[in-house]
Amino acid sequence: MSETESKTVKIADTLSFLLGQWTLERFLTDHRSGTDGRFEGRVSIAGAPSGQSAGSGPRAHYEEVGTLRFGRHVGPASRRLELVRLESTVVMLYFHDGNPFVDLDLRSGRWRSTHPCGEDNYEILTVVRSPRELEEQWRVRGPNEDYDAVAILRRLD
Repeated sequence: MSETESKTVKIADTLSFLLGQWTLERFLTDHRSGTDGRFEGRVSIAGAPSGQSAGSGPRAHYEEVGTLRFGRHVGPASRRLELVRLESTVVMLYFHDGNPFVDLDLRSGRWRSTHPCGEDNYEILTVVRSPRELEEQWRVRGPNEDYDAVAILRRLD
């Protein structure tokens, strides 16, 4: 579904909305190699004690585990992030090592964020499709990366 066709749902609190168990499907297109891929797995976003990592507000651990199929490659893949509420409902996502990734505020039902990574630039549009579904549209461009990805998270609990 294109951005112009997007159905969005407003939410009251980004961190509270994200907490829980989700399925995850991520579709990848690498424009340099012409390779398509798919990640399928689960995401757990669970509240965490304050003070364990970057930031100082209420926080949660994000853990993604599944299988990546990319070209001929098939194998396990995982990712961990830390989520920290900064103000009212804005959440900052940090890599597991404590470095900042992107901010996220889903009150309007959609949010654009960017992340410079060396000479590459990550543009991420996050859209709340329903109380049980979230979509991320990634566009990554630069001298080292050139790919698009669409991730669909569906609530399990």
